[in-house]
Amino acid sequence: MDSQFISSGDHRIRHRCVACYKMFNRREHLVEHMKVSYHSVHQPRCGVCLKHCKSFESVREHLNVPDHLFKGNCKTIFSERGCSLCLQVFEEAAALAEHINKCHLSPPPPPPPPPATSTQRNQVNPSRSHGASRLKAVSIDCEMVGIGIDGSTDQCAFVCLVDEDENVILSTHVKPLNPVTDYRHEVTGLTPADLKDGMSLQDVREKVLAILCGGHNDGAGKLLLVGHDLRHDMTCLNLQYPSHLLRDTAKYVPLMKTNLVSQSLRYLTKSYLGYKIQCGKHEPYEDCVSAMRLYKRMRDQEHGLSEEGNGLNSWKQSDLEKMKPEELYKNSKSEYRCWCLDRLSNP
Repeated sequence: MDSQFISSGDHRIRHRCVACYKMFNRREHLVEHMKVSYHSVHQPRCGVCLKHCKSFESVREHLNVPDHLFKGNCKTIFSERGCSLCLQVFEEAAALAEHINKCHLSPPPPPPPPPATSTQRNQVNPSRSHGASRLKAVSIDCEMVGIGIDGSTDQCAFVCLVDEDENVILSTHVKPLNPVTDYRHEVTGLTPADLKDGMSLQDVREKVLAILCGGHNDGAGKLLLVGHDLRHDMTCLNLQYPSHLLRDTAKYVPLMKTNLVSQSLRYLTKSYLGYKIQCGKHEPYEDCVSAMRLYKRMRDQEHGLSEEGNGLNSWKQSDLEKMKPEELYKNSKSEYRCWCLDRLSNP
């Protein structure tokens, strides 16, 4: 379709966004729209009509709109040839079936049980920690117990780290600094006996930093840190880590709700990976693996490269208003760093 058309009613030229197809009566209104929408090749889009959306949830909503309302056939085509997890559309049914077999994942098997003796339990996997500098990303999850009069204050009680191949790097109980008033057993499965022989919080924090920093506690991050709501985990560990190395599935725009509110890890895992988690107690290893799988699924998308530059806000308004819609889109930039770029260069 052309980027602009003449209305048959009053013959006014209307300006059409080439990304989301919104129409504007004035060129400057289109320019303002492009400034705030941050359209780019990295945005989620409908596999049928290629309409850009802010998040994959927006794409799902778009694909559920009846065809006669959208004046297209996206819903019908997607129902026949689309993957409900990654939202890709395929030309042939056989290609879709083959894809679904790979896209629909199974829950991770339980990790190997820890050693039986307390002197061996709660240790870092040596084969992984010493080679941590060759890893690209690790995923973290922490389980909390409650302290304080009503047990509402969080205290770290278990920490798990896994690598990109879903191998456990660190799995340890954490000895409580303060008296635990609520073990939250229904969710955590933890008991007083579990925490009795745990590592101190300081030791756990140092081990986590050593893994992330390639064996050195110098604070200079070497690895990407993946997780869900990482702020919560980092706060409980009193951990500081460079923001450009964080990959948070709760804060990544394409994985958020249409109104850009975070989704739960449970919802994301079911909607994008195809299996259920957290049906009873929370299993840190399972949560770690799910966050890592979500990260890798987003990272492995093929978007191509956008144009170099600083986006539309670096241009003069007068110059922008002279651009065609296609030129505005070409010079527009995402408001977030797409995880697909992790495959191409260092963050």
